[in-house]
Amino acid sequence: MNALTDSLLQMANSADVFNHLLGHPPASLHPITYNYLVPNLKGLQNLLRASDSVQPAKPRSEHLHNPHDPKTPPNPSSPQEQEEAEPAPITSTQDPNEMPSDTSGFKDPVKPEPSSATDTQTEISIFTAATEAFSKANTNCSIAESLARCKDIVALAKSRDIPVRGYVSVALGCPYEGPDVAPSQVAEITASLLEMGVDEVSVADTTGMGTAPRTRDLLKTLSSAGIANQDLALHFHDTYGQALVNTVVGLEHGIRTFDSSVGGLGGCPFSKGATGNIATEDLVYCLHSLGATTGVNVDKVAGIGAWISAKLDRSNDSRAGKAVLARLHT
Repeated sequence: MNALTDSLLQMANSADVFNHLLGHPPASLHPITYNYLVPNLKGLQNLLRASDSVQPAKPRSEHLHNPHDPKTPPNPSSPQEQEEAEPAPITSTQDPNEMPSDTSGFKDPVKPEPSSATDTQTEISIFTAATEAFSKANTNCSIAESLARCKDIVALAKSRDIPVRGYVSVALGCPYEGPDVAPSQVAEITASLLEMGVDEVSVADTTGMGTAPRTRDLLKTLSSAGIANQDLALHFHDTYGQALVNTVVGLEHGIRTFDSSVGGLGGCPFSKGATGNIATEDLVYCLHSLGATTGVNVDKVAGIGAWISAKLDRSNDSRAGKAVLARLHT
């Protein structure tokens, strides 16, 4: 289970946030990975300085969810209740196009050890864009300049054995240059990131303009450029209601890593009307309906999505999440 905490490390309070996260990790039966979005080399240097000064504390059992404390989210697991499944591929090993028959989302569940200690891990994310206009608006530099920045960040991260994830924004549509972003441009940028040592590249439909045919064309172009499916993730926003459709296209192509957010949180300040990522609840429900084994309890995730949406005073944008909660509460 990953706890994704995107922090722009040039912000004044970033070190305080980082110190708190590592010094007071929540109790968890799974390793927690904190992912930090670093915009430039200075951001990574700040992260490393903060990391070197922190001695992570062991989590305490009282950090677990208190149902009477409104400040904490609903606990997605407890030592007595949670059933844990080892990560499994979405397809069988015999036929990469065949889905497993289990539709529960869990495979060989076992009771976790209550004494499991929380292991915290750090990884970083870097980003560039598939169009010059968006790159200039988002990072005030050209694509070539952003890749040069990325190269310096990756080199330093690798010297410290820190995993790196790359993002290619507006891969299926740009708010400034329109929906027809050249797939060859996306493939070239993705290959550049992988060649400099990035561990995985998330190809992002930042605006939600992507459609099934254009998603399929992009994936074919990436494959033709020699980019392996296991080096890719897909990141769909649901602005036009196409995120699940595009996800299924990605599944059929062989992609097995997809970004999502509980309650459909997110957006893009440079794209008017852009909504958040595909909701985790919707994605998991869809995957389970296709026979996928995810190890994710959609009922628990739906509760978290409702909780965080209420805390942020925003609508819960997960259709599956709201339906699941309505069923549970009848």
